[in-house]
Amino acid sequence: ALLFYQTRHEKEKHFLTADGKEESFPSLMDPPSLELSVVVPSYNEELRLPVMMDEAMEYLEKRQKENPTFTYEVIVVDDGSKDKTTEVAMKYTKKYGAQKVRVLTLVKNRGKGGAVRMGTLSCRGRLILMADADGATKFADIENVEEGLESIDEKPNNMVISCGSRAHLEKESVAHRSLFRTFLMYGFHFLVWFFCVRGIKDTQCGFKLFTREAALKTFSSLHVERWAFDVELLFIAQCLEIPVVEVAVNWTEIEGSKLVPFWSWLQMGLDLVLIRLRYLTGAWRLESERKTQ
Repeated sequence: ALLFYQTRHEKEKHFLTADGKEESFPSLMDPPSLELSVVVPSYNEELRLPVMMDEAMEYLEKRQKENPTFTYEVIVVDDGSKDKTTEVAMKYTKKYGAQKVRVLTLVKNRGKGGAVRMGTLSCRGRLILMADADGATKFADIENVEEGLESIDEKPNNMVISCGSRAHLEKESVAHRSLFRTFLMYGFHFLVWFFCVRGIKDTQCGFKLFTREAALKTFSSLHVERWAFDVELLFIAQCLEIPVVEVAVNWTEIEGSKLVPFWSWLQMGLDLVLIRLRYLTGAWRLESERKTQ
């Protein structure tokens, strides 16, 4: 379980149960013991997290009532927050129990990609959903991305990724955006296409569903821990010929987005250039390539 422990601080190997006992997280390398894991990266989300969690838990509990074979967990990853994100998330562990809600508190801020990766490496689900803490996507849209996953007949080694997509909303969003932001958005889309990922219109939507096998394969090769990590994940999937399907989801712009437009677009653009260069020069290799050499 080298993958699980290599980048973990001692404190990040454990979660607290409802009565405050410390227990060890499992590893993504273990066989699955639940149907679904939901990983929620959260940085300074004490205000928005409860709205998202209330909606998610209501949906998941209702689904479990209707179908008792449906088992799930939610892992809230506190990405080194300076506010009370962990305390807020722990209220859900106390309410629903640690079999259903676990909080992974990172010692220092890693960035969204690092938080998603740490949560994914600690989960038990056969399917793994990455979902943003801001609740911008209606949680019930998981059914759309699940259908997308099931629609793929050819699943090499049971690997497939289903991505929520806001591409269908783009015309509408362009109408409400400044010309400069629209220019940046199209520039980023072009860079994504030019450097790495073909055929996916919306790489950045924070609602993605992986089979456990696809998550293990892609996250074990992931280098980027900040905003452009979605692009590297999909680039890795493409290199490994893991099928990726894109599914329309509802999306609402939520107040308090962490993305400061200009600098973050610039940072993401730079990340994309570096991703491509490092793979081209062989400085970065995929996990499977390392094993064969």
